[in-house]
Amino acid sequence: MDFHKARASKSVAMERLRLVLVHDRAMVSPALLELLKGEMIEVISRYLDIDEESMQVHLSSHDQMAVLAASIPVLRVKRAHEQ
Repeated sequence: MDFHKARASKSVAMERLRLVLVHDRAMVSPALLELLKGEMIEVISRYLDIDEESMQVHLSSHDQMAVLAASIPVLRVKRAHEQ
């Protein structure tokens, strides 16, 4: 295996392990995180047109606290009569 491919595979595996550990510590399953993401899309879409496919939701751990971060590309703001 190519050195760069092995290094990339190792990075991917480490990130997956980190996410599993964070989910375990925060007691949030991947299924619950997906449910949360779906509900966020539902609420935010009332006011904004967003790029759902590019949306990213991450749960991380900092100083004994779970942190939920979302990156939601906004395509446009809906007018009051569109809501």
